[in-house]
Amino acid sequence: MPTFPPLDPERLRRRLAPPEGLVRVVIDTDCANEIDDQFALAWAVLRPDRLRIEAVTAEPFSFRHHLPGLYAAEAALDGGGTEDEALVGGFQGWARRLRAQGTRVDDLRMVGPEEGMELSHAEILRVLGHLGRPAPRVLRGAARYMSGPEDAVRTEAAEAIVDLAKSGGGEPLHVAALGCATNVAAALLMAPEIACDLVVVWTSSYPSTAPHSNRPSLNLVQDVAASRVLFDSGVPLVYIPGYQVGAQLRVSLPEVERFVRGRGAIGDYLHHLFTHNPLHAMFGLADTGRRTWTIWDLIVIAWLVEPAWVPTHLAPSPVLGDDLRWHHPPGRHPIREAHDVQRDEIFLDLYDRLDALR
Repeated sequence: MPTFPPLDPERLRRRLAPPEGLVRVVIDTDCANEIDDQFALAWAVLRPDRLRIEAVTAEPFSFRHHLPGLYAAEAALDGGGTEDEALVGGFQGWARRLRAQGTRVDDLRMVGPEEGMELSHAEILRVLGHLGRPAPRVLRGAARYMSGPEDAVRTEAAEAIVDLAKSGGGEPLHVAALGCATNVAAALLMAPEIACDLVVVWTSSYPSTAPHSNRPSLNLVQDVAASRVLFDSGVPLVYIPGYQVGAQLRVSLPEVERFVRGRGAIGDYLHHLFTHNPLHAMFGLADTGRRTWTIWDLIVIAWLVEPAWVPTHLAPSPVLGDDLRWHHPPGRHPIREAHDVQRDEIFLDLYDRLDALR
C-alpha cells in the first residue's frame, strides 16, 4: 500500500464532524445485488435539499465466495450428516432450505463481479428513470476485485472520484459507499493526496469492538484488500456497522404496500422489488409474504441527511486481521463509528418523500 499523507488532526476532526447544509455526494452502489440499494438511491435523489449528487458509480458484486461452504454443506447432507463441521456458519440452514424446495447448489445463478457491476449499472439507470428527475452522471466501476494492497483497479468510477475530490475547492466530497470498497480504494491508491478531500461513509460488518469474524459481511469480505484501505489509509471514515445497527432497518410487506406502492413510478417499482426479491430464491426462503427484509443501505443516506438519526462516536480505526477479526494496536487514527439508529425517523422521512409523488 502506498504511503498516505497523514491528515492534520484538526482537519481530520472537521472532516469527521457530522455534515451540515448541502453535502457533495458520490453514491457508490452495487444496485442489483438485492433491493436495499434501490430504496437508498431513490431516497437520496428525493432529498436535493440535503444532498448534491455529483455522480452515481456502479460497484461489482458476487455471492460466489459462498459456494465452497454451500457445496460442503450440501455434500454433508447428501451423506446423511447432521453434525458435520461443514454445516456450521449459516450454511446448514441455507442448504436445508434449498433442499426443501428441491433446489441444488448448481441450480443457483451467482454472477461474477464483472456481471454484477454491469447489472448494477443498468439498475442505477432504471431507478433514476423511474424517479423522472434530472439524473446525475452514472459511471461504470470495477469489473474485478483487488488482487492485493497496491492493486488500484482503474475505472471511470475511480477516476471520477479522484476528479471530484480535487475539484471541490476545499469542500469535501462524501462517498456514500453502499457495497464493497473497490472503487473507493482504487481512487485512493491512484491519488493518495485526495484522502484529505474525501469523507467515506461505509456500511458493513460488525462494530469495531465486536469479537466476531467479519466473514459474514458481504460488503467487507468480497474485497478484503479494499476494505483494509478504508481503515489503514487514514481517509476520514464514517463506519456504520451492519450488525446490529443497520440491521434494525427492517420493513414488512404490509408497510411497503401501505406507504410505498402507488407513490409514483418509483414507489411501484420499489414495491415490485420487495415482492420479487432475488435473494428469496437464492437463500431458499419460503413464506415471504410474512417475512421482513432489512433495507441496510438507507443508513448511509440517513447519516448524510440527518446525522442525529444515526448516533455515532469517535473511535480508533481498527486493523482487519488475516483472521477477518478486528485488532486494536496502539496509535491508530480516529474514525467515526455508528452505534445506534433511529429506525422510525428514517422510514418516516422516506415515506414522506415518496408520498409527495402521488
